[in-house]
Amino acid sequence: MIIVACPGQGSQTPGFLTPWLEVPEYRTHLEQLSEFAGMDLVAHGTTSNADTIRDTAVAQPLIVAASLLAWQALSASADTRSVSLAGHSVGEFAAASAAGVLTPADALSLVRVRGEAMADAAASEPTGMVAVVGGSESDVLEAIAQADLEPANMNGAGQIVAAGSSASLALLAENAPRGSRVIALQVAGAFHTRYMLPAVETLRAAAASVAATDPTHTLWTNRDGTTITSGIVYRDLLVGQVSSPVRWDLCMAAFQAAGITGLIELAPAGALTGIAKRGLRGIPTVAVKTPEDLAAAVELLSSELPDA
Repeated sequence: MIIVACPGQGSQTPGFLTPWLEVPEYRTHLEQLSEFAGMDLVAHGTTSNADTIRDTAVAQPLIVAASLLAWQALSASADTRSVSLAGHSVGEFAAASAAGVLTPADALSLVRVRGEAMADAAASEPTGMVAVVGGSESDVLEAIAQADLEPANMNGAGQIVAAGSSASLALLAENAPRGSRVIALQVAGAFHTRYMLPAVETLRAAAASVAATDPTHTLWTNRDGTTITSGIVYRDLLVGQVSSPVRWDLCMAAFQAAGITGLIELAPAGALTGIAKRGLRGIPTVAVKTPEDLAAAVELLSSELPDA
């Protein structure tokens, strides 16, 4: 079983789409996705600086569009009908579109609403996120609770992301659990926590008018690492996900239980394959960062074919 994974916010870097746009058909596709998102994703993926693409309202549509661009390229190069799909945080919108739950237009229009609503919620008071790497899980969770923070991302492989007020984050950094490192993340707010509840209501109103069809692929949810067969249920989970923890650790455990044989991460790739190398040891991974990486992804997919 091959998992195709769509990354979340923070995976973007300045100019990361430049190699893709050297291919005319990819440029044309990204221009179409830009229309769906209502912003110039070509510019943001090539010439916009780090501060611009760090803005939540820009970063989220850009990341989802990049994953959809890579998905189209991969699907044109290989048979992807048997793969399973999963997304990390906002990457779930790309996974939903790849699985046919949402059209690309609806996925990007909702992500635009999501990004703007989360940016507005983050602006109401100083909040942020840190990655706690290492230490025992119980010690890390206890330290997070004592600092009045929330575990926003349970990424597995010894990485938990804590989120909350800036003062509480500073307290955690000063009292890091034994054997751990506390690393500040370049995000604008405490995503996947109670601080995002206003954004949930905004996204729920927008999602109510969007059709959702049942997935054409096996589709995993960040909520608890289970598979979802109802498009409407998955759409509702996408809304609630904004203020609830991302359980990528449960997703990886479920991948293992289901017999994962490889993981392909779509652009802007790197974060999830990095986690997989620690949390899914021995499982082949491919990070599709540029069109040149497609050949390795196709080779991994071909290893699943009966006559391979």
